[in-house]
Amino acid sequence: MSEPSTESLDKMWKFVKGFAEKSGTIFHPNRAVTEAVVNGLAAHVDDLGKPLCPGNFYTDKQAKAKLRRWICACDEMQIYKYCHCLWFVREDGMPITEYLPDDHEGRQAYGLITDPTPDKGRAFRHKASRHGQLSAEPDKARAMVESKQASTP
Repeated sequence: MSEPSTESLDKMWKFVKGFAEKSGTIFHPNRAVTEAVVNGLAAHVDDLGKPLCPGNFYTDKQAKAKLRRWICACDEMQIYKYCHCLWFVREDGMPITEYLPDDHEGRQAYGLITDPTPDKGRAFRHKASRHGQLSAEPDKARAMVESKQASTP
C-alpha cells in the first residue's frame, strides 16, 4: 500500500473524529492502532476513491470499493455499532457487542459488551432485523447485564 497523501490523511482524521463523536465511541486506546487504520483508509481514498476498510483482506479491492458494506464507517458499525477493526470502541478499549446477533463472531469472541451511549450511533439500525436480530434483544441483554451488575457487591 502506498503512503497516503496529506490531503487524504487530513480528510480521514476529520471524518473519524466526527464519526467517533456522533457514534458515542472513542478511538482504540493504543494510538498505533488508530494511526494504522487512518493511514489505511487514506491510502484507499487515494488508490480507490473511497475509504475501504483496511482491516480486511480483499481479493479485488476495486470491486469491494463499489459496494457499501466495507466503506468506513462499515455496515457493521452503522447497524450494530461494532467495529471489527477495534478502532471505534468504548472507553475501556472493548468493542460494543450488545446489538450483534448471538451467532456473530464478535459476540462469540468478546461476549456481551454493553453500549455506554445507546442514544448515539447506529444510523442503519433499522437494517438489524434483516440481519437476524430481533429489535427487543438489545433491551433484554442490557437489562440482564445491569441486573447482574446491581447484584454484585
